[in-house]
Amino acid sequence: MALKIAIIGAGPVSLTLANILQNKSIPFTLYEATDEFRHQGGSLDLHPESGQLALEKAGLLDQFNKHARPEDDCLKLVDTSGEVLWDEDGAEKQAVAADARFHGRPEIDRAKLTTILSENLNNEAIKFCKKLTKVVPNSKTEKKYDLHFADGSVEEDFDLVVGGDGAWSKVRPLLTDVKPHYSGISSLELWCNDANNTNPWLASYVGPGMLMSMGEGLSVAAQRQGDGSIRSYASLRVPKDFWSTCGINWDDHDTARRHFVEKNLDHIGDDLKRIILESKDQLVPRTLYELPVGLTWDSRPGVTLIGDAAHLMTPFAGVGVNVGMTDSLVLAQEIVAASKGEKSLDEAIEAYEKEMFPRSTKYATKTMKNKTKHFKKDGAREFANMMRAILAGKMEAPQ
Repeated sequence: MALKIAIIGAGPVSLTLANILQNKSIPFTLYEATDEFRHQGGSLDLHPESGQLALEKAGLLDQFNKHARPEDDCLKLVDTSGEVLWDEDGAEKQAVAADARFHGRPEIDRAKLTTILSENLNNEAIKFCKKLTKVVPNSKTEKKYDLHFADGSVEEDFDLVVGGDGAWSKVRPLLTDVKPHYSGISSLELWCNDANNTNPWLASYVGPGMLMSMGEGLSVAAQRQGDGSIRSYASLRVPKDFWSTCGINWDDHDTARRHFVEKNLDHIGDDLKRIILESKDQLVPRTLYELPVGLTWDSRPGVTLIGDAAHLMTPFAGVGVNVGMTDSLVLAQEIVAASKGEKSLDEAIEAYEKEMFPRSTKYATKTMKNKTKHFKKDGAREFANMMRAILAGKMEAPQ
């Protein structure tokens, strides 16, 4: 059965779906609001059973392996006072290296992953500068949909519209009225480019992977990127309007960093302050949103959601892209079955959602628990103790 399929949005999750469908010779059209593929975002760790498996089914695992950085799957935990509690590039290095439970999740820059996924696609399947405004049922044919775009154009008669268009999805309203809500956390993102040369102290202190510090109402994290930069995040449990009411002029980056630390982080260790104060190449205040844990909807013929459009989470479990890429893998398998006549398209969509709902709920629950742990007193110390217990075989590594 020939299906007319639209994929909305061109993030890694949508691109994964597109690549798997292409690998199975199933046509689709990918619509992206901007004039090019979006490459923003930090480093990701792809898990063997989810993100890596999806890339394998897309025929791109070898490409991933060429650019992945297993040496950067390395964690450092620091108490808010500045005490180093756990360092996989330091005191714990040999013990962790000998334990396979800590391996298998190599880092890759989001930009590089996007490049791998986008360069493999046939150009004729992609339409840029197509900002979706709404999806409406086709007036003439049952179970088909028309896409309306901001440029005034309309494309008609789609059998399946897949919303991979993120937090503020224009496809989601066809399935549920639920919208993302404020997570309670706001995060200041900061960059230091070419850290080895521009700031050797910062490069050495952060190490090859990720540094994390957690305490009551705050979290400081820094992560190495494949291009040699370091992206840092100073996060606070604050009201939604914090960025506009805190009295800081965000247009003056140098002063803003100093005032942010003085007003909110004056009590943390000096090294942690330096991470923020010496990350001078970019500054982005972010308000973090999430969808309710366990969000479901009644299956509707011809429409479904993947990735953040379906289950937006905060980054505090580091699983969002892996859950989304698994969405793409499962949905692609169901579309293939429908295209072969093994089941109807309605049955395929329902089967995908039946699998996705409990799986995404599992990881959204984990994310919520981690969010609580990241912003509690002695959060970093509890995390370090957990890592030691796992290493000693006294508890299972969390999935």
